[in-house]
Amino acid sequence: MSDVYAEPATGADPADPAALARYTTLRLGGAAARLEAATSADEIVQKVRQAQRRDEPVLILAGGSNVVVGDAGFPGTVVLVRSRGLRVVAEDADTVTVRVEAGEPWDDLVAATVANGWSGLECLSGIPGSAGATPIQNVGAYGQEVAEIITGVQVLDRADGSLGRVDAADCGFAYRSSIFKYSERWVVLSVDFRLHRSPLSGPVRYAELARALGVAVGDRVPLADARAAVLRLRAGKGMVLDAEDPDTWSVGSFFTNPVLDRAAYELLRRRALGADLGEPPAWPGAGDMVKVSAAWLIDKAGFSKGHPGRGGVAISSKHTLALTNRSGTATTEALITLARHIRDGVHERFAVTLHPEPVLINCTI
Repeated sequence: MSDVYAEPATGADPADPAALARYTTLRLGGAAARLEAATSADEIVQKVRQAQRRDEPVLILAGGSNVVVGDAGFPGTVVLVRSRGLRVVAEDADTVTVRVEAGEPWDDLVAATVANGWSGLECLSGIPGSAGATPIQNVGAYGQEVAEIITGVQVLDRADGSLGRVDAADCGFAYRSSIFKYSERWVVLSVDFRLHRSPLSGPVRYAELARALGVAVGDRVPLADARAAVLRLRAGKGMVLDAEDPDTWSVGSFFTNPVLDRAAYELLRRRALGADLGEPPAWPGAGDMVKVSAAWLIDKAGFSKGHPGRGGVAISSKHTLALTNRSGTATTEALITLARHIRDGVHERFAVTLHPEPVLINCTI
């Protein structure tokens, strides 16, 4: 899956190599004013600095799996991050720390760690995109998130042009967020991950994964078994990229799970029970906060799997949280219109506001 995102998308103009639809998993997005590929951290720094000297806006784009680009494209330089590689930078009897270049395809990295007997990433198998994007989003799935194993991020600080390292404690990691998200200041060059030397996964925390593995929550399983089970679960939800499956032409989950204070959750609960919808699926968060299922909210607000929008977009037939360019020829505006419709419908039904998970470039809901 290393280069699946770089294949020209159906509906993109093959005569226009600057069309960003060619470089996003949604297969959407207009052209960049300038498009340049960088195959090393040094090249990334060089091209960003050159664009700054030209007084051009800069967009850093790697796997294109968590970004929605507007139909007007990007009015500046888009740097395609194509750096590759990983190396061990520290180790002891129990752990190994690997430094991974920002453009390394994420699932290739996960496969390598499993093959080497390094535990910590196995439940993040099958996620599209690049290693450099994972701290930005604080990527997580099936009970693991990268905040638990990142020790630091090597960056270019665009504010003063310096190169440096942001330690994990200073990354501002939160649910699907960090200091890097929604900020143009930082360019991620590489990421350090500390992994455990173990043939077994970490304790399985996610009930769905435990059921798929036939174990109890908290049990540990061989790394390869955990990876295989996660890949099967993700594929069943259309969350593993497949050039032949339009359900995968998405950014994965379009909305984050809302995190509500106790009063907002009780209001949601009363509305759900009053409408005979049952208890809203929820998990305890930090303090007195409660995280609730965005997929449940969307479904119970009347937007089921496969729900069509106008202009060739639709909710995935496999997963309620994925909005897809199902026709392959849709526009970003059609997708954004569907997202607004869903957001507004959920708010009207439950008084809960959904927020987009991907980064929106030159578009907004």
